[in-house]
Amino acid sequence: MKKQLSLLALLCSATSIYANEAPKNVIYMIGDGMGPAFTTAYRYYKDDPATKEIETTVFDTILTGMARTYPDDHTYVTDSAAGATALSSGHKSYNGAIAVDTDKKSVKTMLEIAKERGMTTALVATSQINHATPASFAAHNESRNNYDAIADQYIDNKIAGKLPVDLMLGGGTKYFTRDERNLVAEFKQAGYQYNDNINNLAELTQIPAIGLYAEVGLPFAIDENPTRLTKLTTKTLNLLEDQNENGFFAMIEGSQIDWCAHANDVACAMAEMDDFAKSIKVAKQYIDKHPDTILVVTADHSTGGFTIGAHGQYKWDTNVVKGVKASAVKLTKLLLAADDLAPVWNKYTNIEFTPVHKAQLEQAKKLGDKALNLAIKSIISNESFTGWTTTGHTAVDVQVFAYGQGSEKFIGAQNNIDIADKLINFIQQ
Repeated sequence: MKKQLSLLALLCSATSIYANEAPKNVIYMIGDGMGPAFTTAYRYYKDDPATKEIETTVFDTILTGMARTYPDDHTYVTDSAAGATALSSGHKSYNGAIAVDTDKKSVKTMLEIAKERGMTTALVATSQINHATPASFAAHNESRNNYDAIADQYIDNKIAGKLPVDLMLGGGTKYFTRDERNLVAEFKQAGYQYNDNINNLAELTQIPAIGLYAEVGLPFAIDENPTRLTKLTTKTLNLLEDQNENGFFAMIEGSQIDWCAHANDVACAMAEMDDFAKSIKVAKQYIDKHPDTILVVTADHSTGGFTIGAHGQYKWDTNVVKGVKASAVKLTKLLLAADDLAPVWNKYTNIEFTPVHKAQLEQAKKLGDKALNLAIKSIISNESFTGWTTTGHTAVDVQVFAYGQGSEKFIGAQNNIDIADKLINFIQQ
């Protein structure tokens, strides 16, 4: 009997210790498609060539472990929906699932649990705000492609009688201002402040609020606004600060690391990594002032089979990557519209416009935009010694980063559902 009481006391003590360690606020950042090669490449991309030492990045300072990403089937390769469902709920599911299990039944997410407990909730993304990753925190659907139905749930999926997300920043006006249903008008009627100009973020002064800054996803960082996620992160944390005594939960996604990697566009991907890294720094600075907060950063999967070094050469030329000043999408449009390709090429890259490159691009242009786009990326990858094995995802483990109160819980090898379980435990304390 004494042993039983002693064991019970020990368990109660452990529970109490865990509760005392539980942070008040949770910042969850997901670099979509950001496998280990991306954070490594980013270190070399940011390296100061004037110094012998290779400088570390924010990723190096908070690395705690690795996570397995496989979905609930035998493919081993997850998509963003199944990955986000695991990361949001602690449940493995099939590719395409939005917070539903393999029987297509809804699973409760940490955002929903946070809302039930009176926390302020936020979703931020550079994709449309109803894309797979943010959707898997606030909606439930059998298919990630049901964008209108998912957007509707941001109004219809009530949590304790309230709308699930207090602050939403990202893209997606196409889905939120439809002819048959204007969700923005409904949000306004529910008391949400609305903002549609990312250059006027100062006009966002309260929560609840929704900001939609593109018809679908925001423009690539390399093409228009290199720190748009950083600005959205800063605004989010400023608005959430001291919002209520129960704390907040915020999921912030670097969505387009994945999009650039699907396109095998290395310069585009590194620009997205830079914006995401700067956003993480903003979150770290917030925690330095608010130590009762935890930051967890991870990826849902890796994309593109990205390698740093290709063609049998032991090198990766960051000068080539840094010298590209536009995405392949933008370069394609500009070159298609140009009679003389050289001025455009020389303006947006530092790659020599050799007779070979001239012939490649001119021949591809005759074949149309797809061929030209591929030729542009081929030249950039070849000249920088960048390798790609796929335009899809891969099954490699991804890194886990953590900082702040309770970060030690994320040390070591774990499953992606373990990350969710640990954060849910914090939220439920």
